[in-house]
Amino acid sequence: MPKFVIERAIAGVGASKPAELQAISQKSCGVLQELGTGVQWVQSYVTGDKIYCIYNADDEALVREHARRGGFPADSVARVMTVIDPTTAEA
Repeated sequence: MPKFVIERAIAGVGASKPAELQAISQKSCGVLQELGTGVQWVQSYVTGDKIYCIYNADDEALVREHARRGGFPADSVARVMTVIDPTTAEA
């Protein structure tokens, strides 16, 4: 299943309280259940004014539909072509 990186611009999100982040997560999980097995949330990174999410999905359209139904921005959706890390240097 392809992997995607989603950039969501949300002003001040880094200052969110744990309960607010929990509510966002619960909304996301609810929409994912509605959409079925074609899209999976892996994890997200919260910064000052953005959230960067990693999703596995059959296609970009499912990622965007998740955002639409959840009321989340999806300012950028990019398909991951490959993953590198420090072990890549050892090859």
